Amino acid sequence: MLENKYVVIDLETTGNLPKKGDRIIQFAAVVIENGIITEMFSSLVNPKKQIPAFIEELTGIDDDMVKDAPAFSEIAPRIEKILEGAYFVAHNVLFDLSFLQEELQLAGFEGFYGSVIDTVEMARILYPTADGYKLSDLAEKENLQHDRPHQADSDAEVTAELFLILLNKLASMPITTLRQLSQLSGGLKSDLQQLLDELLVEKDPTEEVLPEGIEVFKGIALKKETAKQAVYREKEPLHYPEKEAEKIKIIKQAFENFENRTGQLTMMDGIYQAFQKQEHLLIEAGTGVGKSIGYLLPSVFYSKQKGQPVVVSTHTIQLQEQIIKKEIPMLEKMLPFKFTSVLLKGRSHYLSLVKFNETLLDENDNYDTTLTKMQILVWLMETDTGDKDELNLASGGSFYWNRIKNDPAVFIQSYEWLEKDFYLRAKKTAEEANLIITNHSLLLSDLSANGSILPNFDFCIIDEGHHFEKVASQFFGFSLDYLSTRMLLSQFGHYEQKQLFYQFEELLKLSGSKAEALAHTSKINKLATDLFYEMDEFFKLIALYAKKMGSNKKGFTRAKVRFSDEDHGKEKSALVHSAERFAFLLKDLHLAMMDRLALIENKKGKLTQEHRNIIEELISFLHDLEELKNTVQSCFILKTNFVKWMEVDYRSPQNVTTFLAKPASVAVALREKFFNKKKSVVVTSATLTVNHSFEYIKKEIGLPSASTMIIPSPFEYGDHVKLLISEDLPEINSVSLDDYVVTITEHIISLSEATKGRMLILFTAYDMLKKTYELIKESGFLSDFAIFAQGITSGSRTRLTRNFQRYDKAILLGTSSFWEGVDIPGEDLSCLIIVRLPFSPPDEPFTEAKCQYIIQQGGNAFSDYSLPEAILRFKQGFGRLIRTASDRGIVIVFDKRIITTKYGNAFLKSIPAVPVKKGNIDELVEIINEWL
Repeated sequence: MLENKYVVIDLETTGNLPKKGDRIIQFAAVVIENGIITEMFSSLVNPKKQIPAFIEELTGIDDDMVKDAPAFSEIAPRIEKILEGAYFVAHNVLFDLSFLQEELQLAGFEGFYGSVIDTVEMARILYPTADGYKLSDLAEKENLQHDRPHQADSDAEVTAELFLILLNKLASMPITTLRQLSQLSGGLKSDLQQLLDELLVEKDPTEEVLPEGIEVFKGIALKKETAKQAVYREKEPLHYPEKEAEKIKIIKQAFENFENRTGQLTMMDGIYQAFQKQEHLLIEAGTGVGKSIGYLLPSVFYSKQKGQPVVVSTHTIQLQEQIIKKEIPMLEKMLPFKFTSVLLKGRSHYLSLVKFNETLLDENDNYDTTLTKMQILVWLMETDTGDKDELNLASGGSFYWNRIKNDPAVFIQSYEWLEKDFYLRAKKTAEEANLIITNHSLLLSDLSANGSILPNFDFCIIDEGHHFEKVASQFFGFSLDYLSTRMLLSQFGHYEQKQLFYQFEELLKLSGSKAEALAHTSKINKLATDLFYEMDEFFKLIALYAKKMGSNKKGFTRAKVRFSDEDHGKEKSALVHSAERFAFLLKDLHLAMMDRLALIENKKGKLTQEHRNIIEELISFLHDLEELKNTVQSCFILKTNFVKWMEVDYRSPQNVTTFLAKPASVAVALREKFFNKKKSVVVTSATLTVNHSFEYIKKEIGLPSASTMIIPSPFEYGDHVKLLISEDLPEINSVSLDDYVVTITEHIISLSEATKGRMLILFTAYDMLKKTYELIKESGFLSDFAIFAQGITSGSRTRLTRNFQRYDKAILLGTSSFWEGVDIPGEDLSCLIIVRLPFSPPDEPFTEAKCQYIIQQGGNAFSDYSLPEAILRFKQGFGRLIRTASDRGIVIVFDKRIITTKYGNAFLKSIPAVPVKKGNIDELVEIINEWL
């Protein structure tokens, strides 16, 4: 395989459409022979047309640079010679190949018709857990020098180096995996199958030595389970370090440059005492306290002393991963004894190996399914957990995951598979663990499953505790959306589609079950047809109701519309009748298939594993079908005290339609079902208090009698932060949205030039963010700045943040999720702008209903809910700026209400004490210039 000639190509072009006249402006080729780079060729190309401004910005190549360059036809003979007898390799090969073909043919040459390899496709398969597959992401992953992204010579060289790494990774794989990849690779876009087959010819099965840590089990290569020392939670005469010096000595074991954090030690003692006294505790711990070690250390000591597990629950996956990958290894360095920990997620997060094995060689897979299978084969040699969250699946891969996820099956798998089951492995480890790391959703699921998910526990830490109430309201509520409903029913399919229904009917025939007393296949097929029709009607009616009842403001594409049980209009009546028909059809299909399932029950001894899998899949489907029916009934037919609303995108109302129902308050449910049943729960976060009081959070989560503790941040905010308030902006509600956007855009441009970028701008509404971004770009004043905007610039929050950090002069516009969890330490962020105080819109359905509920209970909706909720969010936003002790910067608030209203002071009192300056834009710019 390495003896082949490979030519790695990269092009820069005037656009994406060669058939519409776009041309090459730079060509680069890197030749690889016998596994090493033997030749490099690159040239600028005169496209005989103007280079568009955005291409110039992207590549740094302008008209002057190419005016004396050769035309493509002049370098075409050399290109054709280079490509002779080679594999054509590129990062996104179809783009480069189609462009080059067009140019070669225009120059009178035949073009390239040999084998092609796509390094994007290869990387997707061989790096199944990578964050992204852009060339710059992969170069960073492999520590490859990539100085000039979007210049063909630099890109081609990096792609060539990456390709050699990928080839070596492929060559090191077990023969069994290579065979399986080869069988699947016929469905790929490139000719990877040729490489795989060449590799298989080169490898001698009789001499194969498996890579270290890999075993082949039932024909699948897996990472061997690491032999953990079985340390059960025995009671040991451990001494908890009461004295400060003892605690410092322990913590120093893991930190080379240890800074004594008094607050962290106070937190440890507070938690240990709460566990000892068996009482609930609320702790607000400011940024930099070292919260995770602050609760993990006393939890491990207590667990080891008492022989009882401690559950640690977080809101975000990122924090769970951080605890497992960073904090737990630190604890292991610190402590003089061994302890065990496990990350436990919901069952559907884990792969079912037996299902994957059975579906591995199914025929007629689409591209995404084929790619996902290949990714999983590689991942199984790397994963300890089998947790889907590790994978970076193609969008269509999630559909295939639903077929192979772990779920409670009636037909027990063979014992050999059970010993490798990832979910059972995680549960078994949890039974013996001192620390069980999980998330709020699973913690709440355990309540409704009567403790059958998590091992028995009485002591719990809830981190990111400001989210606990919101997750609980989702958990105790319901959600229905079009895409997942359609995906579920498509799994069953019509008989002609040869999905689950067809497979089960064929199984009935094979098993010789007497089905005379049952509904005929055609009758169930008709039922499935009716169900699909009614589902479409039902979601159309939701969208129609939303359109009729919603304000549909001009220029707004998304809407949230409250659904009231008191409404008696014809749109509501039609929707409820459709929901009733939909629920009846779901019930009829469920009953009909349960009858058919009962026929097979007494035949199970004679069935093959493949047949058992079909039955397992049907049982899982019927369980989901029953849940769907209960959700439809709870939302539309049964009487509940839930807040109900729908979220619709008017551009694609059927595809982007969700119906939600939540209780207005979960305090009583949480108190009775959770807090009253546990001996000690510690709720912690950087933002639990409003104006130094815990009353709001206590009331929201149903914990009136808990002890409390405020541990301030050790950072010197007074010396490191200035808070500036703009006095020359209009009151936010006194002008139109467009006028307000014009004014703040002018301010942002002036402030950006003063801070030289490094600026995060937080909005409360996406529409305002979008309009501001467009106006900044249109103005042209910040053309030398890299500007990223959530929902406009592609990529996840993590990727946008990472890209923002790569540029010196960068501006990042964010809303919703950017108010918290974004961590940009050091000089990468030195200015934070808060555009408006983060009150939820009063007409937002849940806010409106929550306010009504508070008034009915005799409270004040503004001071009891709207204000404290906005203050907590403001504190979260404020916390984005200072992430380490040496950070310094400026917070600018555009919303004058912070100084013109009585309640504005509550926002200022709830954040650390910092100097506050007011002034017009010129005065603020002057302060910034002096300060930064």
